[in-house]
Amino acid sequence: MKKNKEKKSLKEALEEIKQKFGEGAIMKLKEAQPVSVDVISTGSFSLDLALGVGGVPRGRVIEIYGPESSGKTTLALHILAEAQRMGGVGAFIDAEHALDPDYARKIGVNVEELLISQPDSGEQALQIVETLIRSGEVDAVVVDSVAALAPQAEIEGEMGEFQIGLQARMMSQALRKLSGLISKTKTVLIFLNQTRMKIGQLVGNPETTPGGLALKFYASVRIELKRIAQLKKGDEIIGSRIKAKIVKNKVAPPFKVAEFDIYYNEGISKEADLINTALKAGLIKKSGSWLEFENKKLGQGLEGAKQFLKENPEIREKIREKLLSHFSLKT
Repeated sequence: MKKNKEKKSLKEALEEIKQKFGEGAIMKLKEAQPVSVDVISTGSFSLDLALGVGGVPRGRVIEIYGPESSGKTTLALHILAEAQRMGGVGAFIDAEHALDPDYARKIGVNVEELLISQPDSGEQALQIVETLIRSGEVDAVVVDSVAALAPQAEIEGEMGEFQIGLQARMMSQALRKLSGLISKTKTVLIFLNQTRMKIGQLVGNPETTPGGLALKFYASVRIELKRIAQLKKGDEIIGSRIKAKIVKNKVAPPFKVAEFDIYYNEGISKEADLINTALKAGLIKKSGSWLEFENKKLGQGLEGAKQFLKENPEIREKIREKLLSHFSLKT
């Protein structure tokens, strides 16, 4: 009898938490079901799968962080390209003043239609973001990066003058406004962030991200990227293998991991991503050095199979459909 009372009390407590803080605020990992949300694909099938809902959720704050050259901007550009492919509008707030339009074009971004701003201060950047979101016409906004959002007071201050907590306060004030707005307009708001080392920390994870605690709190999804290998063609380095860990997820179970390849001349290789995912799922088989799908030879090794799928998009689409069905995803 006591156990039944405890179960009832726990059930009521869980319902109360969900009512107060929304679906996804608490869940059992083994029973957790993804929240029903509209999404924009990341351009990587394996990452869409790890996110549990088929992409990044609309109407939410997303943080993508990692060390230098870990693929943050590439992933963000792929999300913008996917938003445009669906007929939407994308915006890129280039606080780092480092956007390469030619690379964005290779990834699939319609650069001519992309809204681009290079703000002079953090406040200006966040005001532009707010105005774009308030219009209700923008589907995805990328801010590159949090570390580059320098508050006006810091810019105008003396060199070497120590300004405590200005950026954290600015981010906290902005996110309080923006989180409510995007939930109404269904805009995906993506902040790119860098990892820094905490000086003098000997216990626990010494890595941290700039911008204070507000972004960690307001983000529905936090994706950590790390480069785990170089991709080579002979002696020439042609790309990187990236590991993505879903550190926080309020729309599906967190802590899942994905790996994908980024090539310097094309961004995320969708063909390699599909092949590697299908190999793990057993939908593509290895026969010696050859890869086969439904008893049809795709090519010799990953490179051969990649080239075959580029030349035969109908087979690529068939593999994608089989994977969607296999993993019960809808995208």
